[in-house]
Amino acid sequence: MAGDRQGDMAAPLDVLVGGGGYVGLSLGVALKQADPAMSVAVVDQRPRAALETDPRASAVAAAASRMLDQLGVWEEIAPHAQPMTEMIVTDSKLRDAVRPVFLTFDGEVEEGEPFAHMVPNGQMVAALSRRAEALGVELIAPDGVRDFAVGTGMVEVELASGTRRRARLLVAADGVRSRLRDLAGIQTVRWEYDQSGIVTTVRHERPHQGRAEEHFLPSGPFAILPLTGNRSSLVWSEKRAEADRLVKGDDFTFELELERRFGHHLGKITLEGPRHAFPLGLTLARSFVRPRFALAGDAAHGIHPIAGQGLNLGFKDVAALAEVLVEARRLGQDVGALDVLERYERWRRFDTFQMGVVTDVLNRLFSNDMDGVRAVRDVGLGLVDRMPSLKKFFIRQAAGLQGEAPRLLTGQPI
Repeated sequence: MAGDRQGDMAAPLDVLVGGGGYVGLSLGVALKQADPAMSVAVVDQRPRAALETDPRASAVAAAASRMLDQLGVWEEIAPHAQPMTEMIVTDSKLRDAVRPVFLTFDGEVEEGEPFAHMVPNGQMVAALSRRAEALGVELIAPDGVRDFAVGTGMVEVELASGTRRRARLLVAADGVRSRLRDLAGIQTVRWEYDQSGIVTTVRHERPHQGRAEEHFLPSGPFAILPLTGNRSSLVWSEKRAEADRLVKGDDFTFELELERRFGHHLGKITLEGPRHAFPLGLTLARSFVRPRFALAGDAAHGIHPIAGQGLNLGFKDVAALAEVLVEARRLGQDVGALDVLERYERWRRFDTFQMGVVTDVLNRLFSNDMDGVRAVRDVGLGLVDRMPSLKKFFIRQAAGLQGEAPRLLTGQPI
């Protein structure tokens, strides 16, 4: 650790969160709202303006939107959120003239409550930032955690600016390639898929009516996710070399390949915003906690986007960790003690592992062009489509409403 710098005399924090995206901010809001006496800071190396203008969008499940409502930000987010009223699944080859629909889902988990909304990331982060400030969460950006050392009763943190802070708990919410996780010495199980996810936004002539589409193509799933207005967000899985070629190539080639996959059912499509490609893989942390240290969000688990559950797993982490920490404080316990943090790990680890396995199997099952495998999976999709009770189970699972859920995800305060 560096010598004395500005901030050495600052009062110790209860919780310091490394990572100021939606996971880090929502954790800060959840803790401070439930326990106003708790001192919380969120630090991120990126300027806040960059975080609040992220052009991407995410699928926010019903349970997560209940949490955001409980945290006091959904009312601000809602005008920018597009409900998913229906979802269809197809399975075909790229050259097929017709894509038969094998599976459809009604978009409601309760009357008037869709199973998910598409929400612009920038709007979500901006709303959480404003709520965090209003509650008294200390927001530090641009800055980042350079190093930390666990001492007796405290973790001493050195920021990139040279400022030093002390906290009872450091939470890493700094993404799938978490530097804080590496500094803590936590190993991961990781393997790469020969795929990249291309993300962009398109505008189309005809309204989508809130319908989400997932087309299983030989190179991977191609998802069309409805946004407000006649716009859709695309999550396009492609072989890595081909994805790099498409993203780096000219607009004409990209739009031509996009149209082959998108189809003409929504009329003429035009790009609206940048296109990015990111490598796809599976990353699972071998441990979620250390003394005075915890992982949350993608720092704990990075999964394939085939089920659209990455963000929602992160919000489950937030809800569980906040509940564990607040209840520990109410019992007079140390929020950074290992036995407290292990309650969080036990709550979240199996669910995370299970979702990682499910997305891995689905990707391997559907990202191939073997006729025999295709026939079997299409029969399976057709059978599910004819079983309303099973469809209801799957839609509630996607909405985050199955199993034991933290209170925030049921819309209840901690």
